[in-house]
Amino acid sequence: KQEDLKSELLMTVDKLHEMERSMRTDVIKTLVKVLEYYDIYTRGHSENVSSLAQKIAHRMNLPEAVKDEIMVCGLVHDIGKILIPVHILNKPGKLSKEEYEIIKQHSQYGCDMLMESSHLHRIAKIVLHHHEHWDGSGYPHGLKKDEIPIESQVLMVADTWDAMISERIYKKPKTIDEAKMELMVYKGKQFSPEVVDAFLDII
Repeated sequence: KQEDLKSELLMTVDKLHEMERSMRTDVIKTLVKVLEYYDIYTRGHSENVSSLAQKIAHRMNLPEAVKDEIMVCGLVHDIGKILIPVHILNKPGKLSKEEYEIIKQHSQYGCDMLMESSHLHRIAKIVLHHHEHWDGSGYPHGLKKDEIPIESQVLMVADTWDAMISERIYKKPKTIDEAKMELMVYKGKQFSPEVVDAFLDII
């Protein structure tokens, strides 16, 4: 059951700070695999986002501590989806407006779950804001520009890129050139210009 799984996830999350870094990463990846059991459309997505986000952070010469946060956040950014009804999460078609509003709650759910551990408050805030847009049109709080944590800015680009080039039942993947064009079109709107530039340098 989803509620039982949530309890198990919370207990494990609370223990992560006590573990060595390599062991912690392995445990987080295991949690992500559990999530992906429910979310059939994003299997492999979290690890892809984590890897891409780390590469962007390296290109931007962000501090090592920030790179570590980004690695973890990339893996757990969608953990809140475990509380989204499965029939909505795995719907083989376009979501209704009401269903989309429910899906949007996953970032808040993820934040709430991670906030259960006093050692993961920073990670929780980054996860909360990974759908904020540079121009303020994102969610949940409509933050804009540098109000958005830099880690969340990086996650937004990595998350969107992987979604664009991945196949779904209801859409074909974009080509690399099409995805690059999409980033350029929304650079300075949905995405941080600095993050887009860094990403296009490495892709």
